Amino acid sequence: MSLDEFIADFQRDEAAEKRRLAEEKSYEITEYLDDVERQFEQAVQGDSLYGSTAPEVFVGRSGYPDVSTGVLSPMGGDADAADFATSGEWYQQGYGIDDVLQRRTGMLNSTRSAKVDVNDVWDGFVGTQREVAIADHPVDVEVGLTGSPDLDMSLDDISTPTGPRARARSADLAENPHVPRPVEKTLEDDDWRAEGAMTYLYRRGFDVYDINTILSAGALGRGHERRLVPTRWSITAVDDTVGQYLRGGLQHGDTVDKVEVWVNEYMGNRYWVLLGPGQWEFELVEMKAPESVWNPQSGDYYLSSAAEGFEGRTSYVDETAGAYYAARLGVLEHLADRDRQAKALVLREVTDDYWAPVGVWQVREGVRHAFDGDPGVAQTFHGALDELESHLPVSLSRLRRKSTLVAGLQTSIGDF
Repeated sequence: MSLDEFIADFQRDEAAEKRRLAEEKSYEITEYLDDVERQFEQAVQGDSLYGSTAPEVFVGRSGYPDVSTGVLSPMGGDADAADFATSGEWYQQGYGIDDVLQRRTGMLNSTRSAKVDVNDVWDGFVGTQREVAIADHPVDVEVGLTGSPDLDMSLDDISTPTGPRARARSADLAENPHVPRPVEKTLEDDDWRAEGAMTYLYRRGFDVYDINTILSAGALGRGHERRLVPTRWSITAVDDTVGQYLRGGLQHGDTVDKVEVWVNEYMGNRYWVLLGPGQWEFELVEMKAPESVWNPQSGDYYLSSAAEGFEGRTSYVDETAGAYYAARLGVLEHLADRDRQAKALVLREVTDDYWAPVGVWQVREGVRHAFDGDPGVAQTFHGALDELESHLPVSLSRLRRKSTLVAGLQTSIGDF
């Protein structure tokens, strides 16, 4: 399909553009939070919370190497715990921001302070947390609590929101968790570096969500180096490590043979993904709407970007942070499926419909599913951008001033 036909077929949801979810949906969440304390009182028996816990844990970063570590437990007695764990299934089920926040506020984060060094710690609160993390299905636990919950939500642009927090006195397994054999294998090998263990699990069919939980619980790496990893750090570490593994497998392969444009919208984020012939390059450019929570100043869109060449990056991305690694992973997975490399540009428009942070998982899934269906095709990379300009919130000249890849196209047009 030609690019102009592709763009004509891509219809924006005008009703969605006119909504102001920050006003409408935030009130829904406030009302929902009013019910959380009642749910907590119903779920707690004496000073204990008994029930299923999602196979997901939370590790804070404040005070590192002494951190807050938690077990996440749905407070609804009839809740399916697996539905509360961050997963690509949320995209498949069409979850919106309000759906995510309601699920996360429905989970109690029972926390205790712990040291990150957990090489041989498989008992007590941290031991139970680690058992929950490496299990392949929700595990019944009994958590002893002290005091009332703190009903404030913890919102983060990288990790998924966490709901009410309560101080935990203890946590005990009420059943024996089932641990997949590949995870057992990584635990049994005390000389296996964390990076190698991560890519091994990925090759064995574990998605990055599972690997992130296992890494966060300190269950990967050389025996004497195993530590709890703050959730925010582990998410980016897994996306980066798996991304580097995929990139390494593509570097000697053929390139795509034409310029392709893919598009997707999710949770108030619009993704344009451009792939063109040539050696691997990648860039993410974010365009954040004015007078939104991401760019509260009135006026123009705020632009941020980060890029890498054929050899990848050697330093952490500051401007786009975890979104960079999540978007890059989505592109690399697609190219790996095709056994091709490409110059890749992801343009992310963050509209004011994205009214609350739900974590970079939505970036990962938004880019992953941009490749559903068929792309638009253009003669050149620069020609594709010319045709897209009227659909972008900023001019091509402004984009060129911010984007390393777009600016470089002026001198490398012969590559196409």
